[in-house]
Amino acid sequence: MMNLNLNQPIDVMSNPVARRIAHHKRSGKGGVLSVCSAHPEVIRAAVDIVGEYDEILLLESTSNQVDQFGGYTGKTPAQFIGETRASVAKMGFPAERLVFGGDHLGPNAWQHLPAEQAMENACELVRQYAAAGYEKIHLDCSMSCADDPVPLDDRTVAERAARLCEIAEKACARKRKGSAAVYIIGTEVPVPGGAREDLEDSIAPTTPAAARNTYEIHRRIFADAGLGAVWPRIVGLVVQPGVEFDHHKIVAYRPQRARSLSALADKFEHAVFEAHSTDYQPESAFKDLVNDHFAILKVGPALTFAYREAVFALSDAAHAFHGDAVAVDVRAEAEKAMLAQPEKWRNYYPGTAAQQKILRAYSLSDRIRYYWPDSALEEAVRRLREQIDARPLPFGLLHQYLSAAVDACHGNREPLNSDNLIRHHIRFALRPYLEAVHPGTG
Repeated sequence: MMNLNLNQPIDVMSNPVARRIAHHKRSGKGGVLSVCSAHPEVIRAAVDIVGEYDEILLLESTSNQVDQFGGYTGKTPAQFIGETRASVAKMGFPAERLVFGGDHLGPNAWQHLPAEQAMENACELVRQYAAAGYEKIHLDCSMSCADDPVPLDDRTVAERAARLCEIAEKACARKRKGSAAVYIIGTEVPVPGGAREDLEDSIAPTTPAAARNTYEIHRRIFADAGLGAVWPRIVGLVVQPGVEFDHHKIVAYRPQRARSLSALADKFEHAVFEAHSTDYQPESAFKDLVNDHFAILKVGPALTFAYREAVFALSDAAHAFHGDAVAVDVRAEAEKAMLAQPEKWRNYYPGTAAQQKILRAYSLSDRIRYYWPDSALEEAVRRLREQIDARPLPFGLLHQYLSAAVDACHGNREPLNSDNLIRHHIRFALRPYLEAVHPGTG
């Protein structure tokens, strides 16, 4: 592995995420909300509410969503960041407060391949992310590939992460003088996007010994690889704080169970903990998590779940008003799309045909999110929104289905149209996060 010349001046604090983490390290207050979604309506709602709090907007795409081959969004890193920047700029959000992150970047999508082939793909993945302008990169090489032992030992994980970090640093250096990219290491115990199996009533937090070991092995390997000067930009360690969700159940955060793990964060000079799978937590849990140094809170499925709730609610309201013969049946179109292309849910949703039907619509893992770009389903949503906006539904009828969003529109004197109702409903899922990470309220 070639050593990099990292003696050039790098203003780490030019990175907005680094500044927020440094503030938390000094004060124990404030944190970072990470919005892990490529859905346009989620991004629109996030821009809206983040602007209200005068916060940074960290948008993260996963190695499944966006990669050099297009991912499930059909977009490369450069395409995703370019299109998203343009759309966010049209909403009037300041460019300097928009940050892009890459989540679970490593061989995740190529675990079926031999390790070296999977890592070659991972190297190109990380190179494209860094070259495109992603400024927060999660180096995740924890998964075993086809010819690997299960599980991988910590040293191999760290060596592969260092290999990816060097690739990222070179790409950043070519893009601009110096690099202010920050990195996350480690991985949570469950698979990304929620557990597949039924959960127990509690999840054991990562032990302090395991977290310390992950951190120290990465630090030593990075130094051996000539990446010692990068170490102050390792701002987060992914651990399991004891939160998770499966199809129907949520395990809420219990601060007392994570007390010894939380205390370990004080030993890290530059880093805090990053908490994944925080979707659907009770409101009080978010502030508890930030107070316990799980200062980077990631949310994804809960936001597209909120979008699905709003669209289904509008569809039901339209049926109540127009009648089944006239109203657009979005539920039926969604079911049709998922049955026609079952590969995105079949291996995740067990049970009888009746149980699977419930899961397709209502599972907390929200695998319906993969189907919204389907052309027929997209057209059904467009026609539904057009129908509602052309002939607004009565206040009382809409209040039956989306009462909080209707009240928000009413209080702001906004029309009861589909744009406003959907936006407010997603905002409700985001607000507890912002209340927790905002220094003035956390």
